[in-house]
Amino acid sequence: MDRKSKETLATELKGKFDKAVITIFADYKGLKSLQADALRRALRAQNTEVQVLKNNIGRLISKDGSMGDDAKGVMDRVVGPTLIAFAYSDPAAAAKVFNTFAKENEALKIKESLLGKKLLLPADVIQLAELPSREVLLAQLLGVLNGSARGFVYVLDQVAKKKGAPEGAPEGEQPVQA
Repeated sequence: MDRKSKETLATELKGKFDKAVITIFADYKGLKSLQADALRRALRAQNTEVQVLKNNIGRLISKDGSMGDDAKGVMDRVVGPTLIAFAYSDPAAAAKVFNTFAKENEALKIKESLLGKKLLLPADVIQLAELPSREVLLAQLLGVLNGSARGFVYVLDQVAKKKGAPEGAPEGEQPVQA
């Protein structure tokens, strides 16, 4: 590959890095082609694009420093053939696919990755993968908000009942008006 082609590929990859919400790096050495195809299909369903990164292209991408120090550090530490996944929507969904696949296939090893331009250690990617889905988190938040509102309405109701009941009258009884 000549210098011009490498620069063109580097520019294209840099655009993908900028557009991706999370970029997951993995060592895929020893993964069979059928397994790699299954991983690509599972990731594609999560709006994630998979590509193999050549070390010298990775270093060329981060050389100018515009991607940040974390990205430059990750690119400098990348050794050997590296599979990269650019997730363009839900970062947890892509991390879940990688985590599940890595548990089932010992050959796939998650490396340092990037959440935007921030460094994620392999343990951080696994932790992200173990989060509940977005829908579950939203339902939990709604439950908390609904519970707080319900409690507030209950307290207001109890205050209104106490203020409206005459002394000595049983609670919940309204005063008789003449």
